[in-house]
Amino acid sequence: MNEAKIRATVEASIATKQRLLQSCIPSIQKLCDLAITALRGGGKILLCGNGGSSCDAAHAAGELVGWFEQKQRPGYAAIALGHSVPSLTAIGNDAGYEHVFAREVEALGRSGDLLVGITTSGGSKNVVAALQKARAMGLRTAVLCGEKRGAAVDLADVAVMVPSGNTARIQESHLVCVHIVCAAVEEALA
Repeated sequence: MNEAKIRATVEASIATKQRLLQSCIPSIQKLCDLAITALRGGGKILLCGNGGSSCDAAHAAGELVGWFEQKQRPGYAAIALGHSVPSLTAIGNDAGYEHVFAREVEALGRSGDLLVGITTSGGSKNVVAALQKARAMGLRTAVLCGEKRGAAVDLADVAVMVPSGNTARIQESHLVCVHIVCAAVEEALA
C-alpha cells in the first residue's frame, strides 16, 4: 500500500469518528448508563458478535473483568458469548448457528443484566436471536452497529449507529465506544 492510500485510510477513519462525535453522543451516553446500572445492580454485561465484532465483545469483557485504566479496582462481571468452543460448536451443530448466542443468553442471562449485540450490518441473525431472547427474559439490550437500520436496532433499548457503511470504519468506531463504556464504568463504580 502506498503512502496516499495509507493517508486516505486514516483520513476516512478520522472522518467517521467525527460523524460519530456529531451524531452518537446521546446513544453512547445511554449505553454507558445501561452498563453502569446493570453492574451497580449486581448484574452482568453479556456481549456478542461475529468475526471482528466477536473480538470487540471479547475485548470489552476483558477490559471490564480485568481493568481498563484503573488498575486498583474490583473486576466487573462481563462475558463475551460464543467464546466457549464446546458450547459454540454443540449449539451450532444441534440447533443451528443462528441460535448460538440466544442459547447462551438463556443459560447465563438474568433480569438486570445487559446484552450488548455488536453487528456492523445491524442484522446478524444470531445477534438478533440473542436480543429477542434477552428481551423475553427481561434483560436490557443495546446494539453497536453501522448506519444501516437492521433488525437488531428495533430490539435494542439503545442503538449506537455509527454513521458509516464501511465495515472497517464501523469496527474502529465500535472500539472507541467500547473504551468509552469501560472508562465510564470505572469512573462510576471505582
